[in-house]
Amino acid sequence: MKILVAPDSLKESLCALDAARAIEKGVATAIPGAEVLLVPFADGGEGTVAAMLEATGGQPRTCQAPGPLGDPVEAQWGVCGDGETAVIEMAAASGLELLDAPDRNPLRTSTRGTGVLIRHALDEGVKRIIVGIGGSATVDGGAGMAHALGVRFLDENGRPIEDPCGGRLVDIRAIETGGLDPRVSDVEVVVACDVTNPLLGPEGAARVYGPQKGATPGQVEALEDGMRNLSERILRDLDKDVSELAGAGAAGGLGAGLVAFLGARLENGAQTIARHLRLRQRMSGCDLVITAEGRLDAQSAYGKAPARVASVAHSLGIPVVALGGALKEGFEALYELGVSAVFCIADGPLASGEAMGRASELLERTAESVARLWLASKGDLK
Repeated sequence: MKILVAPDSLKESLCALDAARAIEKGVATAIPGAEVLLVPFADGGEGTVAAMLEATGGQPRTCQAPGPLGDPVEAQWGVCGDGETAVIEMAAASGLELLDAPDRNPLRTSTRGTGVLIRHALDEGVKRIIVGIGGSATVDGGAGMAHALGVRFLDENGRPIEDPCGGRLVDIRAIETGGLDPRVSDVEVVVACDVTNPLLGPEGAARVYGPQKGATPGQVEALEDGMRNLSERILRDLDKDVSELAGAGAAGGLGAGLVAFLGARLENGAQTIARHLRLRQRMSGCDLVITAEGRLDAQSAYGKAPARVASVAHSLGIPVVALGGALKEGFEALYELGVSAVFCIADGPLASGEAMGRASELLERTAESVARLWLASKGDLK
């Protein structure tokens, strides 16, 4: 029997690789002779670098970069096994989890550290850069990232804005790209994101993501004004219209900034990662697929890792079981994608802290039960 295990990370509990190993242990207990293939997965958010490096035999890199508020952080990124592809998680330098709750203020935070990571990748001489943009602490439209790579933003007096954070977007009167690192034109930049929000409006970067990053209602409106101003300057000075681009609002507008300043291409994160992991080829010939995520809900069916895993497996006629740390409203949408069964790994009423602390144990036990049920369905009742 051949079983492929392709979980996403369980946020704040387990990385995707550790989740895969826990599921593998449970399967091995129930079916000692099973061949289990581990394919840690991601959709552009947390765990993207680890998943790509694990699958391709790549090497991690660590460098110092400015955090969301400018304080230095040690950020990890990586170079894939082909030596030509760099993988970056913007959250490693510009992520919300780098800040304590009282410090979360998207008027002050910036993606400058993400720009520094991109510059380090350029130093490696890679041919393409994949940027996962989940988990940001920022709503700066990628201005901080662009500034770190040499783009200048000028105020009404023609003076450079030295810290183009979310709160300074409204002050931008001109954009100069003459100082942009020339190596950018020699690389392919792919943005792996799992949302399709536009830059502006009720579903845009400020109004949807601002509150998640600590913005008050008044600050949300200030960010919206700044984002609109940035998009207008981009249209006038760069001749690029990102205002209605699907996915431009991802990561507080970083999607728009990467397209406008680096010529990036926005892609569904789960599809991009699946392609680079050769998920279809590795899944071919398997008898069962098990995936997992921290929370399974209606959003899980729209571009998230379990949805992509299920879609590929369904197209190959392979049954899929999805495990979740919690099941929330709308998780049933996964059945329409070909998921055969969904299980919550909690073994009773648990406080979130206890559940996260026991995630590995709970995954292992649930995976064992799934494997035993699978055997029973095949008529093996040993």
